Amino acid sequence: MSPHEATERDVENPAPAGAPARAETFEEFFRRELRPLIGLAYALSGSRVGAEDIAQEALAAAARRWEEIGQLESPGGWVRRVVANRSVSTIRRRVSEARGHARLALRREVAVVPELPSDSDHLWTLVRRLPRRQAQVVTLRALDTLSLQDIATILGLSKESVHTHLRRARETLARQIETGAL
Repeated sequence: MSPHEATERDVENPAPAGAPARAETFEEFFRRELRPLIGLAYALSGSRVGAEDIAQEALAAAARRWEEIGQLESPGGWVRRVVANRSVSTIRRRVSEARGHARLALRREVAVVPELPSDSDHLWTLVRRLPRRQAQVVTLRALDTLSLQDIATILGLSKESVHTHLRRARETLARQIETGAL
């Protein structure tokens, strides 16, 4: 925490030689420094909203340690250094985030969801109500037109088990369609 440039107050109202200087309260310091700190943060960060946050964070840091900071030759210099450092950190974070978003955008693939024929909505609603394995087998067979052996491999089942699930699903669906269930 090395001393920095003297503030305007120090230049305009120097303490008389040999007289003890009156300690400035944090509230006085805050009122005097807030606007210039926001201006500094805005100039460094380029963000109006961010500048207010940076200035307030720097002043909050000074408030927490005011007994120490208030005794410095230039508390304004100290808080300006905090604003400058946080402004640079903000810029670095924004650049890093922008690079990350750009990398993600390059990796992002657009998932194309196949359209199911609208006249089959009723049927697919019934398929979704089947037990899980039966619904999986019917869907893989109908949409991907996979063989029973391919379905067995994908689901980790035997070919016979796939055949049983498919038969039961067809029986259930036939009953539901006959009765008009929905």
